[in-house]
Amino acid sequence: MKREKRDYDAVVVGSGPNGLAAAILMQQQGLSVLIIEGRESVGGGLASRELTLPGFIHDVCSAIHPMSLASPFFRTLPLIDFGLNFVNPPISAAHPFDDGDVAVLSLSVEKTANYMGEDARTYNDLMQSLCHAWPLIEKDAMGPLRFPEHPIEMAKFGLKALTSATQFVKRFKGKNARGLFAGMAAHAIQPLSNLSTSAIALVLLTAGHLKGWSIPRGGSLSIAKALAGYFQSIGGRIETGTYISSLSQMPSAHAVLFDITPRQLMKIAGQKFSSTYKWQLNRYRYGMGVFKIDWALNEPIPFKTAECRMAGTLHLGNTFEEIAQGELQTSLGIHTERPFVLLAQQSLFDDSRAPAGKETGWAYCHVPNGSTKDMTDAIEKQVERFAPGFRDTIIGRHTLNTSQLELYNPNYIGGDINGGVLDIGQLFTRPALRLSPYKTSKKGIYICSSSTPPGGGVHGMCGYNAAKAALKDVFSIKL
Repeated sequence: MKREKRDYDAVVVGSGPNGLAAAILMQQQGLSVLIIEGRESVGGGLASRELTLPGFIHDVCSAIHPMSLASPFFRTLPLIDFGLNFVNPPISAAHPFDDGDVAVLSLSVEKTANYMGEDARTYNDLMQSLCHAWPLIEKDAMGPLRFPEHPIEMAKFGLKALTSATQFVKRFKGKNARGLFAGMAAHAIQPLSNLSTSAIALVLLTAGHLKGWSIPRGGSLSIAKALAGYFQSIGGRIETGTYISSLSQMPSAHAVLFDITPRQLMKIAGQKFSSTYKWQLNRYRYGMGVFKIDWALNEPIPFKTAECRMAGTLHLGNTFEEIAQGELQTSLGIHTERPFVLLAQQSLFDDSRAPAGKETGWAYCHVPNGSTKDMTDAIEKQVERFAPGFRDTIIGRHTLNTSQLELYNPNYIGGDINGGVLDIGQLFTRPALRLSPYKTSKKGIYICSSSTPPGGGVHGMCGYNAAKAALKDVFSIKL
């Protein structure tokens, strides 16, 4: 059937990694695609600026990208030709303890297991098995709920992943393995007793062993620039500085994909949706927020252990029990005095981030959604706990509370950087219970943000999956 003439075949609203991925896939099929971005530059949460002092380049939002190199879609793109280069720290992540001990995540499963003491064999067997299976299940694990290509391997993964972190760590006896797993599971930004919190931990550990937790040279913005550059090189168009608040502002297209969360989608297109779909979107739940700090430093952070000084990422929270308690309190609206802190020290491995002889630091902790409490002191005390003398190295500081984060990126509702809580109730059914979570109730309108499976992270798979659905439904192109 011949389609009526439109300005574009597809329009993508929002240029985060998912919006860029959706636009690229559709442009690759020979369609005419326009990206509309509200800010003056592309990237969404992929942004890098001099936030503290001249010459110090900080990642405004997203900074740690375990899933970028592990993304089944991004791996197919020639992004190195568009200036994207990654640096792999010797240690992807380190997890120090009060007693001076440390657990690490490195490329080698065996070397990581060596830090686990009595749990070394258990960890080694677990991760060797997952690393072997991951190439078979990655597209199913990072997509909508469907019958998998490798059902046995996927079922084995699912039995582990759908458990709570609290339940999963019972297989470990020592504090090192339990603590390392807690830090990984805390990326889920919810109580560790919730079902499916093990999924986040297992995926992050597997990505670390298969690809490492890479740092984009020059800052997170370089990922967005490379994706945008490739998109334009194959004929795509980008319009920045245009904030969409209603469908009437948009050019005509056969398909529109929104890289936004349900709350914004309702404001823009809610009048077009069925009552059932609107009811579902209005019930969509957002999770805990984050309070973020960037530091300009006079020297490297003086962590007590050598492994921490060699790690791109630090998980600061001590034992499993302490992290679990803090995450639970935060989910209940309580600001804990000892929050779990996720810290990155990119300039140690990327000399483009700071002037010679200087360093940068990036960190956040979880806070109740919408909190405006200043957590600077609590975060810096946690760093000082494992790096005595840290505060003496600070020469500049920049902070963002949840309201400021949402002002910068409207997708971060109440400071929620995951686009909605990633618990068992919204893991596969985000943002609504539908055969295809990317399709809205209005033909031709799709949602492609982290509010769809598989959720948060710089991997582009939400956009890729949404674009596949639109290609099939609207253009009869099946990939």
